[in-house]
Amino acid sequence: MTDMLKEFKQSILISLWFVFLTFPLMVVRVNTTESLVEWRWMNMVWVALGSFILSYLWRYMLARQQARKKVADSGLEKQSKVTLLLEDATFRYRAMAVLLVLALIFPLAFDTYQSTIMISALIYVVLGLGLNITVGLAGLLDLGYVAFFAVGAYSYALLNHHFDLGFWTVLPLGGILGCLFGIILGFPILRLRGDYLAIVTLGFGMIVKIVLENWSDFSFGPSGIAQIDRPGLFGIDMDLAGSTIYIYYIMIAMVVFTILVTMRLRNSRIGRAWIALREDEIACVAMGIDMARTKLSAYALGAFWAGMVGVLFAAKTTFINPASFTFMESAIILSIVVLGGMGSILGVILGAFILILLPEYMRAFSEYRMLAFGAAMVLMMIFRPQGIISNIRQKYEYKGLQKETDNG
Repeated sequence: MTDMLKEFKQSILISLWFVFLTFPLMVVRVNTTESLVEWRWMNMVWVALGSFILSYLWRYMLARQQARKKVADSGLEKQSKVTLLLEDATFRYRAMAVLLVLALIFPLAFDTYQSTIMISALIYVVLGLGLNITVGLAGLLDLGYVAFFAVGAYSYALLNHHFDLGFWTVLPLGGILGCLFGIILGFPILRLRGDYLAIVTLGFGMIVKIVLENWSDFSFGPSGIAQIDRPGLFGIDMDLAGSTIYIYYIMIAMVVFTILVTMRLRNSRIGRAWIALREDEIACVAMGIDMARTKLSAYALGAFWAGMVGVLFAAKTTFINPASFTFMESAIILSIVVLGGMGSILGVILGAFILILLPEYMRAFSEYRMLAFGAAMVLMMIFRPQGIISNIRQKYEYKGLQKETDNG
């Protein structure tokens, strides 16, 4: 009871402090046209009430977190049904199957505008899964991931503009070029880690954007490249609605392909090497794992998906310029991985849907979109740092000796 009263008093003091700080902005308004000063006292009431509720909830959630931590340290913690369900591999596969069925019938139930929004979300799903290889599995921070996205988009735009190459021809070439740029980035940073790694990858992304903006003879500069061909289907002419549905199903196929390959990679020998590298680089090298090859493969394979989806992005928009590949895009893709859960495939999918679809369907609050985005990330890092769906570490058990003992 004493603790609750103390928290109550602290919340009241915080609300009064917020009222004092926001008083000139929220209460006082000068009407220069009529030379009057308007006093908006209700705004002060809302600020006081909102700050009190948020402060009390914040303290309550922190107290619950501390209590759960004490129970976990004592070894008496019982996992909730939701946590057990999310950690069940069968449930995850069923959830992804349900999402696939819903995705297949989506363009049949909604209009072209909704399908266009969903294509954008699926593009970020593939980008998130690609970055999940580099950041989530290998633990290599990449703040310039959008550069590989730009390489794929410009590879299709330039080859289509100069040589009239089609979408299906350039799609694998975009992935290969992204893969090569991933290797180019990986070589200089083999011995870097932490903040230094983040700075170099950030610089790489900025260099690519600056080159695209200023090398007008090559990339057409800030004016960009227009009239890029959409994907073709055996020479059939399609209107905008038909082309949008066609691109949508191509994107669905690319997402499924990315999930299957990522799952196989995660459970393979190179995938286990990435996880070992993420956990402890020194111990990884001491166990005989080739650090250079492991890091290069993580950057190359992560960049491969960005290059491929960049080709589809250029075909979808039919126009690209350097303004589409800013640092903010890299930050959003990284936020998708962190919010969903590093290393978790289903978590990255849900994170992409949350961060891409919610802003589209909440345009009435567009002025506060970035504020809500930052607040959500802060809350996630404090109360659920492992993400929406945490990655489950697989256990490998050898039972051969036990069988031999039983037979003997």
